[in-house]
Amino acid sequence: MSTETGPESRAGAFRTKSVEQSIRDTEEPEHALKKSLSALDLTVFGVGVIIGTGIFVLTGAVAKENAGPATALAFVVAGVVCGLAALCYAEFASTVPVAGSAYTFAYASLGELPAWIIGWDLVLEFALGTAVVAVGWSGYLRSLIDNVGWHLPAALSGTNDVTGFGFDLLAFLLVLALTVVLVIGMKLSARVTSLIVAIKVAVVLIVIVAGSFFVKASNYDPFIPPSVQAAGESGLQQPLIQALFGYAPTNFGVMGIFTAASVVFFAFIGFDVVATAAEETKLPQRDMPRGIIGSLFICTVLYVAVSIVVTGMQKYTDLSIDAPLADAFKATGHPWYAGVISFGAVIGLMSVCLILLLGQTRVFFAMSRDGLLPRFFSLTHPRFRTPYRATVLLGVAIAIIAGFTNIEELAVLVNIGTLFAFVVVALGVLILRRTRPDLPRAFRTPLVPWLPIASVAASLWLMLNLPTETWLRFGAWMVLGVVVYYAYGRRHSRVGRDERGGDLSA
Repeated sequence: MSTETGPESRAGAFRTKSVEQSIRDTEEPEHALKKSLSALDLTVFGVGVIIGTGIFVLTGAVAKENAGPATALAFVVAGVVCGLAALCYAEFASTVPVAGSAYTFAYASLGELPAWIIGWDLVLEFALGTAVVAVGWSGYLRSLIDNVGWHLPAALSGTNDVTGFGFDLLAFLLVLALTVVLVIGMKLSARVTSLIVAIKVAVVLIVIVAGSFFVKASNYDPFIPPSVQAAGESGLQQPLIQALFGYAPTNFGVMGIFTAASVVFFAFIGFDVVATAAEETKLPQRDMPRGIIGSLFICTVLYVAVSIVVTGMQKYTDLSIDAPLADAFKATGHPWYAGVISFGAVIGLMSVCLILLLGQTRVFFAMSRDGLLPRFFSLTHPRFRTPYRATVLLGVAIAIIAGFTNIEELAVLVNIGTLFAFVVVALGVLILRRTRPDLPRAFRTPLVPWLPIASVAASLWLMLNLPTETWLRFGAWMVLGVVVYYAYGRRHSRVGRDERGGDLSA
């Protein structure tokens, strides 16, 4: 198996895997995934994973605390930051249409160890993301069934503040059910997601249209409230940029828009999951860019519309934190819409869980096929052509985590993991343009090198605004990843095996 990438090929931990070899590996019958997705399927996946509770909760909370009516501009800024990364993802996904997303891209450009690190990062990101969203879904569903007079026993409602122990039965069952859907096949997953997304987007549009009738122009005055110095956090809770440079974020005013953007950015997390399905796309060179960029554009428009409506319905200073959009409807005398919003959240979070779990299984599968994880998990089902072993393993593990663990404090690790992936992909575009200018690129990121550099800078800025504690936890996970790589991955790497002439004992 040749792994040459021309004169820039490297050995050791920074050896690269050629794009050509990555594509050839997808043709091995026992390790091949079925190609069944279209551009529409990919766009639906993107919209399905991006739009979650954030559209119903985060919009009002940020308006009240950070930017006022200018929250709409904060969503635009965050959308631009994600758009920079999306253009880089689109080039890679169309050039290297292989499962694994940022992991595969890093392997072709930065080398094996950086690829392992980003893969290790994505496994954590998607696992925690799936579990956290499943627990959130369970909470919304329990709230709905409580309204009809049926109550789940406290012992089966998750961890609680009194005993500190419990089992979240609904979250556990949701993840297991979605695991079965993923094992049966991608087309079924796409159909289920399409139905869920259709319902979810319909609910969002109902909220936007209905809410527009209760908008008062006076609530937009002032559109950009006067600047207020934010109350600085202390210790490990303070943003890293504050700990390093003493810079405390500003609320409201023009700078408050950027503070708000660093918060609402996390409502966009997930579009990168679309890239993990590149290998299962019929025409990846054409459809991957359409799916990634199209889903991001649709969600940005919806986010901006919702933020304009909620700040127009109720003065930003009067918005609630927990359920601002639902409470805004109650304040206008229309509590019925609160139930519609809760229903939309319950339905919508199912697709978020499904696609995050899909993303994790594909990254795990790609790492396993390369030998960096046991090859046992890279075999595909003889009938469904899905990575069923990896899917079952991860699905059961995440179901147990969601059932037994209250991991809200770890959810922020999902955010730093995503931003780290953005940085790696942007750097990878720059490197691969230099080392492999000959590669056919169906989609080319514009304004190289300036756009990828801007993407790196914007992602790093948002990372610096995350709590110091998050950086420490992320660092600990990365150190553990390096240990696992040198203990197992480096010795079992298929690329490394060929370097050693087939000797796996080296």
